[in-house]
Amino acid sequence: MPTITPERLREFTAVLQKYKTGKASLERRVVSAENWWKLRNRFEERKEGLRGGEGYHSESGWLHNVIVSKHADAMEAYPEPLILPREPGDEQQARLLSAILPCILEQNRFEKTYDAAMWQKLKTGTAAYRVIWDPDKLGGLGDISIQKVDLLNLFWEPGITDLQDSRYLFCTHLEDEDSLTERWPQLKGRLRSSPFMATRFVYDDAVSTEGKATVIEVYYKKRGVLHYCKYVGDTVLFATENNADPDPDEESAEGDNSELRTPNSELGLYAHGRYPFVLDPLFPVEGSPCGYGFVDLCANAQTAIDLMRTAFVRNTLVGATPRFFQRIDGSVNEEELLDLARPLVHVSGNLGEDSLRQIGSAPLPGVYVNVLESTIRELRETSGNTETANGTMNVGVTAASAIAALQEASGKGSRDATRASYGAFREIVELCIELIRQFYTMPRQFRITGGEGCDFVTLDNRGLLPRMQRLGQTELGLRQPVFDVKVMAQKRNAYSRLSQNELAMELYRLGLFEPGHEMQALSLLELMEFDGREKLQTRLGAALGLEQKLEELKRYRALALALTARYQPQHLAELTGGAVPMPEPEAPESGEGPAGPDPVERARSQANLAPLG
Repeated sequence: MPTITPERLREFTAVLQKYKTGKASLERRVVSAENWWKLRNRFEERKEGLRGGEGYHSESGWLHNVIVSKHADAMEAYPEPLILPREPGDEQQARLLSAILPCILEQNRFEKTYDAAMWQKLKTGTAAYRVIWDPDKLGGLGDISIQKVDLLNLFWEPGITDLQDSRYLFCTHLEDEDSLTERWPQLKGRLRSSPFMATRFVYDDAVSTEGKATVIEVYYKKRGVLHYCKYVGDTVLFATENNADPDPDEESAEGDNSELRTPNSELGLYAHGRYPFVLDPLFPVEGSPCGYGFVDLCANAQTAIDLMRTAFVRNTLVGATPRFFQRIDGSVNEEELLDLARPLVHVSGNLGEDSLRQIGSAPLPGVYVNVLESTIRELRETSGNTETANGTMNVGVTAASAIAALQEASGKGSRDATRASYGAFREIVELCIELIRQFYTMPRQFRITGGEGCDFVTLDNRGLLPRMQRLGQTELGLRQPVFDVKVMAQKRNAYSRLSQNELAMELYRLGLFEPGHEMQALSLLELMEFDGREKLQTRLGAALGLEQKLEELKRYRALALALTARYQPQHLAELTGGAVPMPEPEAPESGEGPAGPDPVERARSQANLAPLG
């Protein structure tokens, strides 16, 4: 009997409704933030009763500019992973993963996904990613898929701050009913209005939900195993607890599934046992895995700016457009009076002073303009989008170093948000490594570009599987290779490139790269921290080793020439290329003249000359 029955599906839907109720406040805030982003201020402000009547309404783009500037900062620091081993035996596999993971991200168009997620994070306060195994990729071979998730379609247990602590995790989406019945024939005649409907954004297009059904995907953990169920209404499309056959070549009896064909009731969906979702909040709040964004932070100041600008424009129009009081029995021709193209205005009878009187208007005092400018500065200071951050310097700041220091200081908020995004990116890379460990059972080819050309490397999961550890003949058990993920900025902004170039020029001026100073240079680099330090240390170390070898060769050559000059002088010209060096006289001993024959040779000569007997 299947574990997931229609009764169990109705329980899932009841839990989903409860999760949606607990998430209602967040959904209202997300929809409101999206309306602000689309300059729909009037819609939100009328709903809150801040404005009345019709006419001109100002909709300035100060908040829009804040989000655009922060998004540019985030994309300048686009992340790149570096995999570090924890054991010496995993160093080669770590280098291989460091080269291949950027290829996997590029194949998933992750830069486009990251771009969309950063817009989502800055507007609504949270970016959401989904890292799954897609069995339909590469013609059925399957590969990793990284997607951006709509927060309105993701539901978790209310009150938690980490998605992994949720009892259930739901993800919903709409699909055409005819497409569903074509893919899962068991749905034919069983599709009806779904009891659940997710909140939607206010789209510019007229989006109809007729002929569509809500597909619900639920993830849950049972005894440390991650399970997955996909269903519509009370019909199961796929469930890991119902799939008892782990054979990857046999298709599920319940039909095709869009998540995975191989998981079963014992292994679950993924071996890593984690929910395949990653949230990246901007400004975190307690009791929720999501945060709030710049729209929530600056909406009040933006509203005040729009209200004041609207009042200023209306006051300007009142002063620029003359208006009159006219008696009901007045004799002035109204049509001719209002037609500015007519030089004459006819009246009947006498025109008294009380027949027509101009309505006066008083211009707004300058203090109101000061209040508007103060509110604009408040918005910019609160969001960190100051003039310095945008490249505009105050009067009197002309030194290049002072300008660079101000720009560096003004970017602290953007760097802090980027570092938080790097934490979410680290989780994405870790999930990718776990999916490689589980599903890369067949070798795959990757093209690695860089340097002077490109290389083709092969990767499978053999280097990531647990292996037996031995001490001599004693088995110590299995050890699974574990790696640390270090995130770096793939792209550099203008300031970082300038500072890097200035540092290189300063090191050159100090003589750090001169021959013979390699040892001092390496000692200095050990105390410094900058990008490219390891590469510079490697080159200086290689130069130091080469110099030491050359000095050693010089000593060996001098020794060989000295020995040849003493014992085989006839070969000296061959070793020196025809130039016979003059042997240097040996230094005399203390208190004696020039050095004489060797004492051993002298004794041998005297012995040869002595008479025998």
